[in-house]
Amino acid sequence: MSAATKFMQIEGSFVMHRGGVLESPTIAYETWGKLNDKRDNAILLFTGLSPSAHAASSPEDQAPGWWEDMVGPGLPLDTEHYFVICVNSLGSCFGSTGPASTNPVTGATYRLSFPVHTLEDVADGGYQLVKHLGIDKLHSIVGCSMGGMSALALCVRHPGISAGLVSVSSATRSTPFGIAVRSLQREMIRQDSKWAGGNYDPEDPPISGQRLARKLGMITYRSAAEWDQRFHRERASSEGHIGDLFGFDFEVESYLESRARNFTGHFDPNCYLYLSRASDLFDLAEHGGSLDAGFSKIQLERAMVVGVSTDILFPPHQQKELADGLSKVVPDVRYVPLDCIQGHDSFLVNMDSFRPVICSFYETCS
Repeated sequence: MSAATKFMQIEGSFVMHRGGVLESPTIAYETWGKLNDKRDNAILLFTGLSPSAHAASSPEDQAPGWWEDMVGPGLPLDTEHYFVICVNSLGSCFGSTGPASTNPVTGATYRLSFPVHTLEDVADGGYQLVKHLGIDKLHSIVGCSMGGMSALALCVRHPGISAGLVSVSSATRSTPFGIAVRSLQREMIRQDSKWAGGNYDPEDPPISGQRLARKLGMITYRSAAEWDQRFHRERASSEGHIGDLFGFDFEVESYLESRARNFTGHFDPNCYLYLSRASDLFDLAEHGGSLDAGFSKIQLERAMVVGVSTDILFPPHQQKELADGLSKVVPDVRYVPLDCIQGHDSFLVNMDSFRPVICSFYETCS
């Protein structure tokens, strides 16, 4: 966990969206920049499924963050002008209360006794943090991937909490394709014998299941065109065949293996299962019975929707649907489709495309 991470404890009972209660849960977060005297320059940043609150380096922790090229002096989320807050999602394993945390009522790890988790709960955790920091209204909310849906949930559950919204590679709900992929990822973890019905040894977690789930995820996070461009049919080194008839023949296989090994052991399996399912459960239409009803609850002054042409998890038609729905209730809405080859992960790896777009949003609303 980052040395710059701060913690806020919610006092009393936190009622979950689909039932159940957490007693005095903790929300982990990091901040950059300073809150001005009017307290109206705060940007709340929601992450995707797996990142921590460490979006960028700081004097307290100089290690690069997951959005290092976007948060800082002179960058799109300019910390010379804005007070940037990145929240670790409730349910995660990087400081916020989740399935890997200790239940203060029982003294035991929550594991699968953790209540049904939703992105509405993630949003409410962010709302509690904003209030804790003494902020009545945010300048804007930024959400990437799963974080974009968390941002929508915050807007619909707490209308007027923010003047602006930037949704990056997200949507009003997951597609059947995205749900199918995540369902298979969850099954891979649960089928690992070491998962043990969620009661695995933290020192010996279901690594094999996590590894396979991460590989499947990586295939969907990037585009087929990028695989062609990066790997062609390059052969892997002969080391992949030693003692294994079906070892890695191709460089793309070696790449997936290295990415999977970097991930496993760093993210708690039960937390992954809960957040993955929460991504599937979110549907803006549930807030009123239809998408139009959900959009009607949102009170914003401006919004921007950014998507990528090669994203197969949140494809362009979903970005257009989100922008069109917001346009019915928000005076200033910009829809920016980007032609990036890196697929869903473009917002993490193609900063040259995303920086100008997000800069333009903040230049016109500062």
